[in-house]
Amino acid sequence: MAAPLSFAGKVVLITGAGGGLGREYALAFGERGASVIVNDLGGDIKGGGKSSAAADKVVEEIKAKGGKAVANYDSVEDGEKLIQTALDTFGRIDILVNNAGILRDRSFARTSDLDWDLIHRVHLRGSFLVTRAAWNHMKNQKFGRIIMTSSAAGIYGNFGQANYSAAKLGLLGLANTLAIEGKKYNIHCNTIAPTAGSRLTQTVMPPDLLDSLKAEYVAPLVLWLCHEECKENGSLFEVGAGWIGKLRWERTLGKIVRHKNQNMSPEDVRDKWDQICDFTDATKPANIQESLQSLVEVLSKVDDGEGILANPTSAMASTGSGINPTEAVGKVLPQMTFTYTHMHCILYALGVGMSTKDPDQLKFLYEGHDDFSCLPTFGVIPAQSSMLEGGLSSVPGLSFDPTRLLHGEQYLELYKPLPTSGTLTSKASIADILDKGSGAVILLDVHTYSNQELVCYNQFSVFIVGAGGFGGKRSSDKAVSTVPAPNRAPDAVVEDETSRDQAALYRLSGDWNPLHINPSFAAMGGFKAPILHGLCSFGFAARHVLKQYAGNDVSRFKSIKVRFVKPVLPGQRLQTEMWKEGNRIHLLCKVKETGAVVLSGAYIDLHAAPGASVNAVPAEAGGLQSDLVFAEIGRRIKDLGAELVKKVNGIFGWEITKGGKIAAQWTIDLKTGNGALHKGPYTGKADVTFIVADEDFMEVVMGKLNPQKAFFAGKLKVRGNIMMSQKLEMILKDYAKL
Repeated sequence: MAAPLSFAGKVVLITGAGGGLGREYALAFGERGASVIVNDLGGDIKGGGKSSAAADKVVEEIKAKGGKAVANYDSVEDGEKLIQTALDTFGRIDILVNNAGILRDRSFARTSDLDWDLIHRVHLRGSFLVTRAAWNHMKNQKFGRIIMTSSAAGIYGNFGQANYSAAKLGLLGLANTLAIEGKKYNIHCNTIAPTAGSRLTQTVMPPDLLDSLKAEYVAPLVLWLCHEECKENGSLFEVGAGWIGKLRWERTLGKIVRHKNQNMSPEDVRDKWDQICDFTDATKPANIQESLQSLVEVLSKVDDGEGILANPTSAMASTGSGINPTEAVGKVLPQMTFTYTHMHCILYALGVGMSTKDPDQLKFLYEGHDDFSCLPTFGVIPAQSSMLEGGLSSVPGLSFDPTRLLHGEQYLELYKPLPTSGTLTSKASIADILDKGSGAVILLDVHTYSNQELVCYNQFSVFIVGAGGFGGKRSSDKAVSTVPAPNRAPDAVVEDETSRDQAALYRLSGDWNPLHINPSFAAMGGFKAPILHGLCSFGFAARHVLKQYAGNDVSRFKSIKVRFVKPVLPGQRLQTEMWKEGNRIHLLCKVKETGAVVLSGAYIDLHAAPGASVNAVPAEAGGLQSDLVFAEIGRRIKDLGAELVKKVNGIFGWEITKGGKIAAQWTIDLKTGNGALHKGPYTGKADVTFIVADEDFMEVVMGKLNPQKAFFAGKLKVRGNIMMSQKLEMILKDYAKL
């Protein structure tokens, strides 16, 4: 059982602690070792009068039990005096519970200025003044816990309490902002809406209900939220009678009712009202960034002059008619052409943080360099227009609001180093569509060619908020998966500073979203400044790995996969942690100042260095037995390749081992053209790869070893789509004729 919670060494100030909830909090903190300041003006529930008796009595109760406490009789409007009492008596302030309150209930028509002002002065202004007085002390000591006391009347409204309701909901807004501002200083602020018997609730609750709503049923929540172990921050809880519930906002998917080149009218709103108010598949925004994301994206379209079409998604998402995988998967987008020069390569390199301060980076910045090269991650640039320019929403079966599109993951694979200039042609298609409930994931495959030669392959994983629920599958063997980093200390860590103008530089490579340059858009999204592009952080991390493990040799770069997690502000430092496992480099990218993860589940695969071989051994004299099998398979592919491609439609990789080390690699391509057999490392992407010893391979082929038994015995290992192994018999027996 976990140890009891202790507050030894902590100093707690509780306002309105002369009775009811405040008294219960004070006694509970005192019993658990805290030094308590018991504040109470001693007035009546309407704010009149003054007395020291209430606070003194609670102090005596705490001391009688061996605790430490001192009374304070000041009004919460004298916030500095309350905090000074804590500093003078105990030398610090750690925890503040804003509990003081009064009532002046009136129907709205009868509420006077005094009724309104007194309530706000005590509840809202008083909490503000006491908290402000404590704030800098908590910041300096890097610890603070603050409780604001709201009410069900503030959350839901209550007849005769317009003044009280407004003040109580105002406290929630204050608490939410303090939670954001205090987070980096380890100051947490939460809000409670208690239902308990007190001087205030006795005026609105019957006596029998008051007896069951004891204040002691609320105090445990307050103590937990104030403990240093508790990481809850910026939350709202209803609590009473031994029950605790956490509240959050819920929002409909909404409806864009503005049409291109037309004014928005009240009739547009009326006609879409049912969809605007439909809570089916509702979203639950947790912060202002999530709340305003749709608005920011809509406005960015307006700023680009593209106009806005009516949102087709909100009603369709719940019925499945907006996303139709059967109709959309396999569809090809219009072909894209991208012409570039050495200037674009250099501009991209500058955009992802390259600098002449590092002599090793000059090869990416100076076109006259003997080894002038294009950064491998430039490969996303010719392909990105398939995602950025709205082509997805034109695909049959993909009826969605483009303002709800988020870039979730990215995979890039190069088949040769990128040329430093030329014209590239990209062909994009819908690889698959997944139903994640709250949204749809579209896998967009883009193959980029130079003079008919495949240069690189991108897979954009995009999330369409609110477009889920169409009854589709949740996973796909066509998705390139992320891989968690090893559970050990990183092998290398690289830090790099982004410049204040990093986003302004990077956008010149083709991503013109004003969120990355326009401060007003950033502010509307809740950001202090324009945020960095996710693919810019992607470029930073990739070049860190390229330098650390490949000596900036672009020919060694094979592929990269990342998941985008959180944004970066230009000027922040990026920290890339790396783990080397063979030719795969796992990486985790963070913001140095905050520790926030930027890229996760990420890795880069490198080609082996020239002259090196990973765990390879030469074949023994006479070669491997499996060589004969693959030679026969190769002959059969020449004769029957077209038929095999039609029946199998897959690419199979083989790693044949000898003595526990890789002795040969083969790839059977029965997906493209008339089929092919490759020996040696394969630069493409196999659907499934088998790792097996030479002798076990022969046992399987000759029917002496069942493949399933070999798999479960650990003799046959599989990477990728394991279901493709069902077609092995067709390849090895029916056509190999061994």
